[in-house]
Amino acid sequence: MLKVNKIFCIGYLMLAQLLLSGAGASAQTVGSIESVEAASKDDVDEVLIIGEQPGPSLWRVYKGDHVMWVMGTLSPLSKDMHWHSRQVETAVAESQEFLREPGVKLDVSFWGKVGLIPSLVGIKNNPDGKKLIDVLPEHLYTRWSTLKEKYIGNDKDIEKHRPIFAATELFKKSIEKSGMVPYDSVRWAVESIVRGKKIKTTRPTVEHEVKNPRSIAKKFKKSPLDDIECFARTLDRLETDLDAMRTRANAWATGDLTALRNLPYHDEREDCESAVLNSEMAQEHGLQDVKNLMKTEWLAAAETALAANESTFAMLPMAELYKKDGYLAALQAKGYAIERPE
Repeated sequence: MLKVNKIFCIGYLMLAQLLLSGAGASAQTVGSIESVEAASKDDVDEVLIIGEQPGPSLWRVYKGDHVMWVMGTLSPLSKDMHWHSRQVETAVAESQEFLREPGVKLDVSFWGKVGLIPSLVGIKNNPDGKKLIDVLPEHLYTRWSTLKEKYIGNDKDIEKHRPIFAATELFKKSIEKSGMVPYDSVRWAVESIVRGKKIKTTRPTVEHEVKNPRSIAKKFKKSPLDDIECFARTLDRLETDLDAMRTRANAWATGDLTALRNLPYHDEREDCESAVLNSEMAQEHGLQDVKNLMKTEWLAAAETALAANESTFAMLPMAELYKKDGYLAALQAKGYAIERPE
């Protein structure tokens, strides 16, 4: 969800971008939060759907005669799937406003950015020159080595990375080698339709002023981060859930919402987000509550759009559409009617 230029990201803010981004390496998940059992060696890998597919039908949020159409997004998706939805094209064409997913804007001065660049060298690395073999329990490092050989290959530099950065890169490479990609192409397609129709676009944004980026970057490079659990959960997911990711990608492509709701999954995101947002630096700079702030900004923008427009179009991760405390549930609690697609 956070779309900040990575060259000017600062320590934990770079981590927050990777972990909270709807288009980031971590996959979105839906349904009830259950653990998936280790896949049997006899299981047949799911074959990814290719060609033109419509994706899921739209959610309808309304009060009176004002409506907001919501498209549920999922990541990763099949790299050879071409998304095309007439329902989305019609809904966008009839809307007066496009509501994007919420984000964070870093307010860094020009000279702050220039001064920051040298400090970003080695920002992903463990403090004190330590390597993964030095900071991970032996059993975790053994599992890492197996997955690294399979999906990354011979890369000595990544051994210097903090566990959370190494896990992010491993996840990215694994979905690429499994024939999947982030959902960016779908988002770009929707935004292209919006631009073509010259529709007003609103992006709810949490602004954060960065007063001394160079100092923050230097401090981050020396600070510990409680990211071992994030690392372990990412390995769990790659060892047991890749085939289920393909199944979910296929279900999204064909609009099979029943399958999306019912598929169990591992979700490493909570542990990875906690490692960042509960860190000393995040709390020191008031970012521990950034997820709730983003939700608040989006809900305010949604209510404003629903009041002003006969029709609004929005995009949200599938997880937020199903969660009991998600964005749509919050709108429903405020008195808006929610019509879910079959």
